[in-house]
Amino acid sequence: MNTIATSQLKAGRKEWIGLAVLALPALLVSMDMTVMYLAIPALSTALKPNSVQLLWISDSYGFLEAGFLITMGTLGDRIGRRRLLLIGGVAFAVASIAAAFSPNALSLIFARGLLGIAGATLLPSTLSIIRNMFHDEAQRTTAIGAWTTCFSAGTMLGPLIGGFLLDKFWWGAVFLMPVPVMLLLLLIAPRLLPEFRESRPSRMDLFSTGLLVTTVLAVIYGIKQISGTGADLLSFAFITIGLVLGTAFWNRQQTIKDPLIDFSLFKNRNFTTSLSALMISLFTWSGIFLFVSQYLQLVLGLDAVKAGVLTIPSAAASIVVCSLAPVLARSIRRGTLMTIGLMVMGMGAGTLAFIGTNDLTGLLTGSIVISLGCGTVVTLGIDMVVASAPPQSAGAAAGISETSTTLGSALGIALLGSIWTAGYRTRMDFGVPAGVSFQMREAARNTLGAAMSAGVQLGEPLGSVFIGTARTAFVRSMNLTAAVCAGAVFLVALFVAIRMRSLSATTYR
Repeated sequence: MNTIATSQLKAGRKEWIGLAVLALPALLVSMDMTVMYLAIPALSTALKPNSVQLLWISDSYGFLEAGFLITMGTLGDRIGRRRLLLIGGVAFAVASIAAAFSPNALSLIFARGLLGIAGATLLPSTLSIIRNMFHDEAQRTTAIGAWTTCFSAGTMLGPLIGGFLLDKFWWGAVFLMPVPVMLLLLLIAPRLLPEFRESRPSRMDLFSTGLLVTTVLAVIYGIKQISGTGADLLSFAFITIGLVLGTAFWNRQQTIKDPLIDFSLFKNRNFTTSLSALMISLFTWSGIFLFVSQYLQLVLGLDAVKAGVLTIPSAAASIVVCSLAPVLARSIRRGTLMTIGLMVMGMGAGTLAFIGTNDLTGLLTGSIVISLGCGTVVTLGIDMVVASAPPQSAGAAAGISETSTTLGSALGIALLGSIWTAGYRTRMDFGVPAGVSFQMREAARNTLGAAMSAGVQLGEPLGSVFIGTARTAFVRSMNLTAAVCAGAVFLVALFVAIRMRSLSATTYR
């Protein structure tokens, strides 16, 4: 077994081949994430989830992954990062099969949660191995740029392959995509990847792990209750419990010998600023793209294949900028590049705040611009966070980095989904034409897919009026959500510009 190197020797041919292997999990996770959005209309019809269940199907993966990322990153430092990567690969394949054959919404939520726990082992392991294989700063930035490029490529391949599968097979087929990818990883990783772990591993604190996971889940459950049933005593009780447990977790980390999180990392200004930028960028990207596929299929009436093809431009834009960011960072300050990336995202979200019910050009323009900005922020942000930690703690730093992005992504889906739900329901309450039964009104208030089904049952001409009302309500609520995103991103861009104004082009630690 290799010990962790601290030399600054440049990586050779073996390391670059290993990077190609490490790109597979990144490709896999992004494919699984984006195809979820594409599958929402089909699984909504098949499983008939309510609005709260639909949100849980979308983000149970993200929240459980966020809860376990730091733990798994730290665990990889102790037992070996390659070993944890292979264990996670097996678990991810098994959970994918369970998701594909889920008989109801609750089963799918459970399977997606298991996928999240398994997924928490993959990305920190790959990033920490990259940190230990590439010690030269320029090479490491290039390697992480290649890693994020593959992640972006997965966002393009996911809808393409998923659209084909949805057109030819049942909705569950899209969850089987990771299985062959994981089998390939299991076959070649032991031969091509070196093993890294701490020379003197410290004790894992299981109680801290429980506190962290419970904190995340309690707060998010409270938020989802508010989005589903409105603010009530139960929702605020869960949020309060989560905050109390989070405080207990924080205090425990300050006193125990082997903390789950090394809070000394947060004293680094560039580390914390990069985390903030990563979180808001994924918050915006995930929250917005939750609605893009639904707009293509339910508002414009496109089939899954055409909708998948139309996601290519935004994914291609992200691929290009992920490749260019390491090159630009050699001559332009990283703080400047990240600020520009955030401002570009804000402009993209602002574009979506003004699109109408038949505006494919506006939708594509906004989504492409958002992807351009997000690719820049994520590539540079991950590099800065991972490089801030010493090599022996790379797994923990990678876990913190991925927690910020995953939690940002999941919060984007939950909070922006809640804003959309509130706006959509309000418009449906006042816009539904006379003659629609109470049962159909209630069903249509949950999702646009349910409104479309109800409209078909109503027949003409009332059905067309009803569907038009629902589509308008969907788009207007999407406009509101995009406007909220734009405002939040511009504020964080200002924050990053101020905090990183002294950061040089090549030094960021």
